[in-house]
Amino acid sequence: MIFCMDQPCFWPRGSYRIGCIDIDPACAPHRKAITGLLTPRNSATQRRRPMKFRRKIYMVGGALTPFIGKMHPDFIWKKHPDFGTRENPTLEETLSAAIQKALADTNVDADAIEKGFIGNFAGELFSNQGHLGAMAVRADEKLNGKPFTRVEGACASGGLAAIGAIDALNAGYDVVMAAGAEVQTTVSAREGAGFLARASHWEEEREIDDFTFPAMFARRAKFYKEKFGVTDEDIAHVTVKAYANANKNPLAHMREVTMTLENASAASDRNPAFLRNPELKEHLKVSDCSQVSNGGAAVILASEDGLKKLGIDPSDCVEILGYAHTTSPLGRVNDYTVLDNTELAAKQLYEETGLRPSDIDVAEVHDCFAVTELLMYEALGFAEPGKGAELARSGATAIDGDIPVNTGGGLIAYGHPVGATGVKQLLEIYRQMKGQCGDYQMPNAPTVGLTANMGGDDRTTVVMALKNVD
Repeated sequence: MIFCMDQPCFWPRGSYRIGCIDIDPACAPHRKAITGLLTPRNSATQRRRPMKFRRKIYMVGGALTPFIGKMHPDFIWKKHPDFGTRENPTLEETLSAAIQKALADTNVDADAIEKGFIGNFAGELFSNQGHLGAMAVRADEKLNGKPFTRVEGACASGGLAAIGAIDALNAGYDVVMAAGAEVQTTVSAREGAGFLARASHWEEEREIDDFTFPAMFARRAKFYKEKFGVTDEDIAHVTVKAYANANKNPLAHMREVTMTLENASAASDRNPAFLRNPELKEHLKVSDCSQVSNGGAAVILASEDGLKKLGIDPSDCVEILGYAHTTSPLGRVNDYTVLDNTELAAKQLYEETGLRPSDIDVAEVHDCFAVTELLMYEALGFAEPGKGAELARSGATAIDGDIPVNTGGGLIAYGHPVGATGVKQLLEIYRQMKGQCGDYQMPNAPTVGLTANMGGDDRTTVVMALKNVD
């Protein structure tokens, strides 16, 4: 215990000083009295570090809906035989299905869930539906009255839902749900691109192209290729791996679509370079892009006390070792060849957990575009700057490689229902650790895994480390 202004204060020692008395700036009763008198001890070194876990946190399990969209056999579109007679699942149906299946697959009664967080980016735009915390509790009447909240951070919305659940467990809850869902196929691709552009700085970045985010990452590809001598064929190795993995995954959006290196390496009538921006057009093709998918995911997290309440042994779970969450200003990217926000998050996570990149056995990373996966390798420390393409070419990131990445197909081929992606990444690590991935199971079950969920042009990032419990 220390003293603030001669009063007992139970906050930990702070980062400001008045005379010889330490005062924590978070101590609300005393902060007001000293406003204007505080002098930073060393503001450059006082940035908030990731919160140390106060309790052990476990992932009990969860569930995924199939990720569907154009080219998926179950997706209803104008060329589907059931077009006009059957509809695709709605946002509510998708979210409810994920929640209900998560409860069923883990044998957790809905009444045991104490709190919930829902990741969703653009329900109001694609589905005319917001207020998704209240929507989620419609999935089971036993959830009625439970505190559920929707969180949004663009494509990192699912990751933010997961860390909301972790923070709640650290604060004293024992069983918490994190879920995410998105339905994005209700409008044309061009109109949808405008909806997704809300994750950029609208006034400054929207006009780069009708397809704002593809253009922004084409810009990254352009600079990366020019700086490091990387070719389109180098980048195409990411795409080919993604489709090969998805072809083994029954839940993947592109499970029935194959991709060769030849097709992924060059633009063609079937794989067009679709941007209008003349400076960026040649640097992005359809095959470089993640899928416009519908889908949902839900996980149940618990403390040790929560596991006892549920009657679940820790050996059936995966432990979450730590997370880092970083945010950078919209529209202010300093170097298009570096994911500096993700790099910062990874640095914080490694420092907090004591892990090194070489300790990671499997990773789920945010490959919103093929070049992004290469940049992720480098930001996470799996490859040196400019060497991500070499890592992809080497086969090291394949299912049977030294550091398997995106074993189920990633965003490029598993699919990218925006709000669900960060939750899906956690489940993919869990399923690999527990030997549940079927045809795309790693030869040896991993011990330590990492997820990296990114929002916008690397403006919001959530990275998380997980460990299998034997």
